[in-house]
Parts: sequence; structure tokens; C-alpha cells
Amino acid sequence: MTPEQAAREKSLGGVFVFSAYVLWGFLPLYFVSLAPTTPWEVVGWRILLSLVFCIALLAITRGWGRMRVILRDRRLMLWTLLAGLLIYVNWQVFLIGTLTGHVVETSLGYFINPIATVLLGVIVLKERLRTAQWVAVGIAGVAVVVIIVAVGRVPWIALALAASFATYGLVKKKIGPSVDAVSGLTLESFWLVPIAVFQLVLVGVTSGLTMGREGTGHTVLLLLAGAVTAVPLLFFSAGARRTTLTVVGILQFIAPIMQFLTGVLILGEPMPFERWIGFGLVWVAVAAFTVDSLVSSRRNRTRAEAVVPDPV
Repeated sequence: MTPEQAAREKSLGGVFVFSAYVLWGFLPLYFVSLAPTTPWEVVGWRILLSLVFCIALLAITRGWGRMRVILRDRRLMLWTLLAGLLIYVNWQVFLIGTLTGHVVETSLGYFINPIATVLLGVIVLKERLRTAQWVAVGIAGVAVVVIIVAVGRVPWIALALAASFATYGLVKKKIGPSVDAVSGLTLESFWLVPIAVFQLVLVGVTSGLTMGREGTGHTVLLLLAGAVTAVPLLFFSAGARRTTLTVVGILQFIAPIMQFLTGVLILGEPMPFERWIGFGLVWVAVAAFTVDSLVSSRRNRTRAEAVVPDPV
């Protein structure tokens, strides 16, 4: 690959990642439009329709060979089972937050997710944090305490989202490139089918399913839940392979920023002064984390260039 082609691939990767985060940023508005469907029904359909969408993609892209390789590896199957359970928790908590008027709190979860990820690396992988990273973790911890005092309760939605997605990322790191995005989401959705069926049956015998009962527009939106789930993930996968982790790290804050603005400006969720202080501290922690990542990436790149011998 020529330098020009590499630069184009890198730029294309940035576009893919940017598109993924923008689509994720619009998710609250999409799911709010599904009212009066409950979070439990939405997640049920989301799982089943994601599976259908991914099976169609496997058929179109002729990815059954990759899937057969994964199915023969018991270790990979167990990792995809764990990944499925984690993404289920993430989806369900996100939908509960979105459809019960806590979009701002869901954005908080994704703001602190990168910090939760590095903290998980310390606990599980025994990684060592730089001073600036410890500062960011400390500020984020203070922010959570401030928000607890301001709101009068633990922001469990934000904490559950951060913990589940950070752990999901750790599992995906363990899986590595052995499982591609489409095969991975297919298996994760497949493992969750019993949960999806149980939830849909339970909703059906209690409040009643809304699929097909709230008009054509609502039905179409609900049927698109699978595509809405899979497309951003595929964009992200395509982009992450082409661009740098630094670019991915910076762009990841697009989605929570959009979710925060959606909650405050469009949905009119309350933001008392004390809550602004808490979020302000979170943003300071995020800024410290991002600046440290950029400086570290630049320093590592400089060192790598220094050890490369000049061409003779």
C-alpha cells in the first residue's frame, strides 16, 4: 500500500468511526419515538431483529465460512456468550434510561466509560496508569459523589452503562480479531434469543405487545431496530481497523455529547446547578484523560520514528 493509499484509508476510517458515533448519538430520539413500547419489548425485538439482520448480512457477504470456524472453537463461543450477556445489560439499561426520562444520565455513563475502561485494565489486566490517568479517575469519582448528593440517589443507570460497556470492551479485546463484527453480533444475538422470547411473552401477557398496534409508522420504526443496532457497529468496526486509536478515542465523545444535548435541549430534562457541577467535573476528567492520551500517543510515535533507521 502506497503512502497516499494509507492516508486515504486512515481518512476513510475516521469517517466511518465518526458516522458510527453520530448514529449512536441519535439513538435516544429514535427510541423515544417508539413510545408507548416498553423498554422490555424494545430490547426483545432489538435482539431478534438484530439476529435476522446479521443472518441476512452473512448470507449476502458469504460469511458462513468465518462463522463455521468460530463455531468449532469452544473458547470463542464462551467469550461470545459472555459478550452477549454484557451487551444485553447495556441495551436494557440504556432503554430503561431513555424511555423513563433519564437520557442525560445515560450520557453520563458513556462520558465516564473510557475512565471505567482504564480502571478495569488496572483491576483485571494489572495495567499501570500514568499520573494524569489517576487524576482523571479521581476527578470522575468526585463527580459521581457530587451527582449522588445533588440528585439524592446513586446514578445507577450511568454506572451500569459504564461498567457493562467497559467490560464488554474487555471481552472483545480478549476475543481479538478471531471474531469479525458481523459474526460476533450474530452469535451475541443468538445467545440472547431465550431472553428476548421470555421478555416478549411476559409483555404480551401483561401490558400487551405494541408491534402492529400503534400504526404503520410505529411498526416500521420498531422493525428497523435490528438495522439501527447493527449498522453503527459495522461502521465502527470498519473504521477502527483503518484509523488510529487516538482518533477513535477522541471521536467517542460525540455520542454522549449528542445524548446530553438531546436530554437537556430537546427532551427538557432537569439540570439543577449541583448536577451541572457534577457534569462539569466529569468533563474536566474527560479532558485530562484525552489530553494525556494525545500526549502519550505523540510521544510513542516520536520514539518509534527515532528507532527507525534511515533508508540507505
